[in-house]
Amino acid sequence: MNVTVPRSRYLRGEVRTPGDKSISHRALLFSALANGKSRVRGASNGHDVLATRHIIEQLGARVIDGDHELIIEGPRDGLRASPDELDCANSGTTMRLLCGALGAVEGSHLVVGDESLSRRPMDRVAEPLSRMGLEVAGAGSRVLPPLTVTRDAGQLRAIDYVVPVPSAQVKSAILLAALSGDGPSRVTELTKTRANTEEMLLECGIELTSSDVDEGRIVTLQPGRPHAHEWDVPGDPSQAAFFVVLGLISSDAELTVAHLYGGAERNGFVGILERMGASLTRRIVDGCLYLDVRSSSLSATTVESREIPSVDEVPILAIAAAAATGTTRFSDVGELRIKESDRFSGTIELINALGARATPEGDDLVVQGLGSADAFSAIDFTGALDHRMIMSAAVAASAGNGGTLNNVASVASSYPDFFKDLAELR
Repeated sequence: MNVTVPRSRYLRGEVRTPGDKSISHRALLFSALANGKSRVRGASNGHDVLATRHIIEQLGARVIDGDHELIIEGPRDGLRASPDELDCANSGTTMRLLCGALGAVEGSHLVVGDESLSRRPMDRVAEPLSRMGLEVAGAGSRVLPPLTVTRDAGQLRAIDYVVPVPSAQVKSAILLAALSGDGPSRVTELTKTRANTEEMLLECGIELTSSDVDEGRIVTLQPGRPHAHEWDVPGDPSQAAFFVVLGLISSDAELTVAHLYGGAERNGFVGILERMGASLTRRIVDGCLYLDVRSSSLSATTVESREIPSVDEVPILAIAAAAATGTTRFSDVGELRIKESDRFSGTIELINALGARATPEGDDLVVQGLGSADAFSAIDFTGALDHRMIMSAAVAASAGNGGTLNNVASVASSYPDFFKDLAELR
């Protein structure tokens, strides 16, 4: 499926991105692990979260579609193993978090994904979970899917673990498994990552402490079963980044991106853009973050990976860098190579297609900007079935001189209405 994106010289309006994907996955899993009826309002309708929903139903949770909400009933006696494979589709978050959640489900589980997910290594999850007594087996030393996850009878072992590479998903998988541990577990991050899991576990009654130490964090969790809870899911900051950059680099734009989760580790991209000279106003309304965005002249900066620990926003920030004056360096972002696609190479390809210049220097990505999106070339871009690459290209085409995008169906994994919301701003 292809889409032609025209140049948009004049953009006005308010955007509400889908429910935060990270929070949606966790709300479904915690509700399934609980005893009783939970409600989830505003969950993401992307295919990734639908994969998590289907899996918790396979494991025995009951999910009912209500009026703008999901009602999830966790079994009184806990989840049970399914004889069928647990299909995570294209969702790495589903697969990594599920591995930890299966610590509460005795038996052997076959966990699979699509062709893209089957190339993504799971060793960083498998190693700590195996120490806890939860066997995670896959292909080769990098533990490639499909995975066999085996939980024997009895409690898992508590763990004291230092996460070697910043990853909220690895941290969360350990904390989920630790709910079934034989004592308190401690997870140390050397660089803080999104705190959704810790915040939400506290909300559903789990005893947990979190302490910031220098640039990192130590989380200590007591085992227990989550309580049923009512969840209200705010908008997704990672999806908001596309519209924020669109507003900044378009020639005449005044946009508001509304109702976002405001956690600091999820909004590092905002500070980076402010440093580049963005005209951005932050507002808090009913506990959610609102961003008012105007067209801006941007200047180059240096972006450290710790500012955006998941590096998910690098492709769209690279589009901002391509429209900026000067040379921007993204330091230590090699993690991009093992996302849904090789986003490191994909970003270089996209930036160069726009007529700017992107080059690799080891794990650093260097972008020499053109000074304005007006100077972008029209593009014909194929995004390797990667939603973030397609959406980044769409922003560049809309703010620049248009383009044709191929394989756009991949945006449904996280943001099915992306092109509709983009069109409504014109």
